[in-house]
Amino acid sequence: MLTRLVVPRPIAWISSVSVEGVGNLAPHSFFTVVSTDPPMIAFTSEGIKDTLRNVSETGEFVVNIATSGLRESVNATSASYERGVDEAAEVGVVMEPSDVVNVPRVAHSPASLECRLHSTIPLGNSVVVVGEVVAFSVSSDALVAGRPDIAKLQPVSRLGGDEWGLPPEVTHLKRPGRPS
Repeated sequence: MLTRLVVPRPIAWISSVSVEGVGNLAPHSFFTVVSTDPPMIAFTSEGIKDTLRNVSETGEFVVNIATSGLRESVNATSASYERGVDEAAEVGVVMEPSDVVNVPRVAHSPASLECRLHSTIPLGNSVVVVGEVVAFSVSSDALVAGRPDIAKLQPVSRLGGDEWGLPPEVTHLKRPGRPS
């Protein structure tokens, strides 16, 4: 019920690296902003998975924007792989070095957020991971007037079961008391 009613959910396609140096790439659809100053995001790991282990051990991770064009690869990396298997290599996702953290980012994602672990919070059967964003990487192709453009980013979202949300139709509605 919960994951079919709380929709759409943005996807944090998280890259991390184990202390042994093995890459991990997995989508997490419990993901949101938790602070703007300093910039911080949170994602939730249901159970103890490789992403949570890696982030807890190394203190770093990257959130890659999951796009319409990358949807098949995002889905493929959600499969259960044995610990020590690099999902990006298994499904053919090209990775590249990040600017600040020692975790690679998805080369074909138009934007990524490089993060350092702030804290973890165990809740029920899950762990909320809070990370401070230490670098933003946004392709110039995804920018309009220096800002990320949703139409150019083409983000996908998770709905219920095997349902995915495609890039949203964007409408504008001025918020009261805010400049244009």
